[in-house]
Order: sequence, then structure tokens, then C-alpha cells
Amino acid sequence: MLGQVVFWLGQQTLPLQCGFAISYNLVIELPAASPPPPAARRYTFPKAEHLCSKKRIEQLFNRRNPSLGVYPLRLTWVVAPARTTAPPEVLITVPKRAFKRAVDRNRLKRLVREAYRLNKHLLTEAENGHPVAQLGILYTGKEKSELPLVEKKLISGLNRLLAEPVVQPAS
Repeated sequence: MLGQVVFWLGQQTLPLQCGFAISYNLVIELPAASPPPPAARRYTFPKAEHLCSKKRIEQLFNRRNPSLGVYPLRLTWVVAPARTTAPPEVLITVPKRAFKRAVDRNRLKRLVREAYRLNKHLLTEAENGHPVAQLGILYTGKEKSELPLVEKKLISGLNRLLAEPVVQPAS
């Protein structure tokens, strides 16, 4: 009974209608307690993680920075000087050319932001850290997508980003 908790509540007697009585031992077995949960994750996307600086945005879209596409998303990033576990600054864009109405662009940005918020732990909890200082997530699709597809593609892109060899750009 290794790993199980057993409670013995004593011997009970149950009278029957025919005049006899049955004695039995009452034992309750509970399964072993589940292991404690991992360190509590915070599924947040605070303002400090938003990429807002015009200078850093220009650096992000420099042609020398690595990028990869997982349709309908494109990820581009600035390589950090050293691997880190701190969350990168993130910029999320949806092109006005493909989605003329602001409500459509805002909805897609909200979906991408939600997908990133729920899965940024893939970067911050990577074994050896991650090589990303700033991350740009561009929605390149021509049609509106739903959250499950966006989340699946973002997870795929983040995993590919972590698998890429780190090459420091020449300064």
C-alpha cells in the first residue's frame, strides 16, 4: 500500500431483520496525493512587455534580424546579447492593407495577444533560456482566423524560434 492513505474506522456491527448480526471492519483507502503543482504561472501581458519605443521598433524590422513564417503569422526578433529567461518586449501588428476595418484589425490583434499571453511560458521557461530581446508578431493572413488556429500557429512558431541556432548579428 505504498503511496496510499488508509483509514481504519473500527469494527461495525450491522443487525439484520432475521435476528443475526454481521460484523465487518470499515476501511477507507484514498489514492496517493497528487504531486504539488509546478511554480504558479502568471498568464499576464503587462505594459512593460509591450514594445513601444520607435527606435526599438525600427531595430526590430531591420533586414538583418532573423524571422520565420508560420502562416498566418510571421515572427521576427532581435537577438539578445545572452540567453535569458525574462520575457521579451513584444509588438503585435495586423496590416491595414488586408483588413480595412479597424474592428477586424483590433479583433485579430486581440486574438494574437491572447495566444501569446497563454503561451509565453514556452519562452520564459525554456531550459537554457531564449535568445529573444524583442519579438514582433505580424499577422500576414488575408482572412480572419479563430483563436485555436492562431494559438496553434503561435506555439509552432515559438517552438521553431527556440530550435533555431543563435547567430549574433554583426554590429
